[in-house]
Amino acid sequence: MSNKPQKAIVIKNAVVSYRADVVLHHVSLEVGEGEFVGIAGPNGAGKTTLLTLINGLAELVEGSVCIFGHERFSRGGFIPRKLIGYVPQNTAVDPKMPIHVHEVVLGGRYGRLGLLKRPGKKDFEKAEEAMEMVGIYMLRKRPIGCLSGGERQKVLIARAIAQEPKIMLLDEPTSSLDYRAQGEILNLIRKIHDKYLLTTLLVTHDLSALPRVCDRILLMKSGKVVFDDHRDKALDNDSLSRVYNTPISVAGLMAEQLFFSKEGESSFLIS
Repeated sequence: MSNKPQKAIVIKNAVVSYRADVVLHHVSLEVGEGEFVGIAGPNGAGKTTLLTLINGLAELVEGSVCIFGHERFSRGGFIPRKLIGYVPQNTAVDPKMPIHVHEVVLGGRYGRLGLLKRPGKKDFEKAEEAMEMVGIYMLRKRPIGCLSGGERQKVLIARAIAQEPKIMLLDEPTSSLDYRAQGEILNLIRKIHDKYLLTTLLVTHDLSALPRVCDRILLMKSGKVVFDDHRDKALDNDSLSRVYNTPISVAGLMAEQLFFSKEGESSFLIS
């Protein structure tokens, strides 16, 4: 009997179009159960589209997507929503919005319940457990519109945890956050990945997030995966320069890498 990890996600030759534009070009990808994969690339690279494809929200023109061996787009190939937790990009919220934190987190349980069933004792317990896990239990009765950006992001992560997924998809979870909040969210995501033995895919524009939490890195450009390897090999001069269309030099070690343009166009520190 094989001891190899099960394939959580298998994508073969996937083509996705939006209106007249092809946004994913013949993408093939395998992600083993328990992997933590970071996805980076410039705007329009297809990063978010790849997540929506896995989540069943993008229509395939060609190819196939299998989640734990079940083909998502085949007839009779419905994959229960409960298997996949999704954390969208953090967006502004009206401070007057009347919905409270515990109600948002409890909403994650409806992926298991279905829309017509009412949550029971177990559902409330799972929501409370998720809020405690991310450190927002004390905020449970606050309106979500009154929270900071980092707190709102924790609410969205807690909602996904409450669903008890096997796969976690995160789209720019640290966007619009200050440096301290970014680090806190990244550490939390890795802690959750390890605690619940998840398969995690993290999309980010922030290259500093990749070596801190990810084991494997995909670099995307123009709807294609152009690099896929261990984190130690992905963040090098040639790979980054090709993806971002500018000469980039990398200096330093894993936790203290400095990325800068050779022409001095931009610089930023990974720490």
